[in-house]
Amino acid sequence: MKLAIFGRLTENTDLNILAQFFLWLRSRGVAYSIYEPYALQMAERMPASLKVEHSEVFSQSDQIKNCRFLYCFGGDGTILEAVRFIGKLGLPILGVNFGRLGYLTSVNQAELITATEELMRDMYRIEKRSLISVISDPPGLFGENHYGINDLTIHKSKTNEMITVHTYINGEFLNSYWGDGLIVATPTGSTAYSLSCGGPIIFPSSATFTITPIAPHSLTVRPVVIPDDWVVSFEIESRSGEAMVALDTRTELVKANMSIAVRRAAFKVRLLRMSTAKHVDNLRRSLMWGLDNRN
Repeated sequence: MKLAIFGRLTENTDLNILAQFFLWLRSRGVAYSIYEPYALQMAERMPASLKVEHSEVFSQSDQIKNCRFLYCFGGDGTILEAVRFIGKLGLPILGVNFGRLGYLTSVNQAELITATEELMRDMYRIEKRSLISVISDPPGLFGENHYGINDLTIHKSKTNEMITVHTYINGEFLNSYWGDGLIVATPTGSTAYSLSCGGPIIFPSSATFTITPIAPHSLTVRPVVIPDDWVVSFEIESRSGEAMVALDTRTELVKANMSIAVRRAAFKVRLLRMSTAKHVDNLRRSLMWGLDNRN
């Protein structure tokens, strides 16, 4: 078994755990390749007593085709970066929470060695998550990596204006959303920005998109859920002639006359889950349901 290790150091990273993990991999004869920028970060931050020399590094996704799993060390934002990095490669991702919320992660850093032992014994399952793909006219919005696991957001570019987003589903007019903007979220992204704007929580296996308005001018406008094999297209109006468009963690300023559409991507992301992990448990823990500060 060979691992690819992608990540970034966070303020919550336990350097002792990292060093112990790499030494453990070597003691078990597990080969690994580490993302070069991450290796450089660790070389700068690791105390001399903890430093481990990494024999193999990678900087492009085609260099890890022979790896079985991709380990992602960080928080949810790091997983979004990893999804974009591996693209269509299809490598299963184990998210290890070195950040804060860690909603997309499977284990925390203290469980890293135990989780790896389970993977070596094939004690895991794979969740397939749909992606959203962006099409634009003129073309080129977000370049070749025009897909995301969470959401596409169309947002006003100026604080003192509202924008109008004319929205169509399969070419049929749905509504003109007047307000701060609009979100189209996958089931994975339903617990991100969309949730904070009043959107519903959608379970990962649901084949749907959620269209959620951001601070709509009309109180009667509400989120809607549609099948994810539909195409959602937009025309934007704004006084400034511009709008901000975000795809997961990336943002671009576009001209309001740009036509934009989203559809389900032709491939899915595979997230590793340990055999005992349950989505409802993660949901309850991450959103702190049932907790009462008075107790």
